[in-house]
This record gives sequence, C-alpha cells and structure tokens, in this order.
Amino acid sequence: QVQLVESGGGLVQPGGSLRLSCTASRSIFSIDAGWYRQAPGKQRELVATITSGGRTTYADAVKGRFTISRDNAKNKMYLQMNSLKPEDTAAYYCIRVFLVDTVVRATIGSWGQGTQVTVSS
Repeated sequence: QVQLVESGGGLVQPGGSLRLSCTASRSIFSIDAGWYRQAPGKQRELVATITSGGRTTYADAVKGRFTISRDNAKNKMYLQMNSLKPEDTAAYYCIRVFLVDTVVRATIGSWGQGTQVTVSS
C-alpha cells in the first residue's frame, strides 16, 4: 500500500503563499488523491482532490486560491496555496481517496503526520 508523507508547511503572513508536497513511497500513476486539513477544535475537511488523469476539485473556501497538482514521474503531489488567510491555519494531510464522479466516497490507507500551516502576522 502506498505511503504518503506531507511536507512544506510553515508560518506565513496573510496574503502569502506556500507549496505543500506529498511524497509517495511508490508509483502514484493510477491513484486518486486528496488534500485535507484540520484546524484545532474542528473536524477534518476536504480541501482538494485530483484524479489519476489530473481532474481536480476544490472546496469553495479555497477555490481560486489553491491549486492541486501531481508529478507522476517524481511520485509527488502538490498543493499550491496563494492569498493565504488566517482561517487557512491547520494541519494539512494528503491521502489516497476513492472517487465516484469526483465525489470522495472513502479515504484509503492511514493518515500521515500532516504538515502544519500557520497564517499569522
């Protein structure tokens, strides 16, 4: 089973940018995946998904600001985050997902450690 490890988080000022990376333990050519986030005291929420073919979906809260992408040759996926807001502060996780017509029906595998993103001045 593929293992996914997140990296790239940090402290950034409002309006700034960060790029998160998700590194896989083996080929990701055929998998669908997503980025989730969880803020303190809140439930984990879906941020974006990407299919094996590169089709993407986004939560309304990040549409137009975040971009999910993948580089199958490097076994990596990315989340480019622009125009960051304090409410984007959370731990971010990548995970394999089971999609039906772009809707996540299940997550597959275990959650990783995540990478912390803090947006603050």
